[in-house]
Amino acid sequence: MNPILETLTGTAAMTDQVVASDLLITSKSCVWSYAAALTETASADVRAVLRKQLEDAIHVHEQVFQYMMERGWYHAYNPEEQIRLDLQNAETALNLQ
Repeated sequence: MNPILETLTGTAAMTDQVVASDLLITSKSCVWSYAAALTETASADVRAVLRKQLEDAIHVHEQVFQYMMERGWYHAYNPEEQIRLDLQNAETALNLQ
């Protein structure tokens, strides 16, 4: 993040990794919500809109997932490494002022 923006907003502790992780969690929640809503609607028009939104949400999730994997922030295929990273991030969060 931009150091000036971090100082002005008080978000110096917020890293790109934190933002990406939050976006990944949010996009996963959106996928789940759209899928659930899609199964509950009786209207073909509403179903079409929800299906498009679901496809878009899946695409965003995939992009964020790839972004995090490429930077070593998410280890979907190596649980031991992901646990190590999660513990390191938790330790960092506990040491913030």
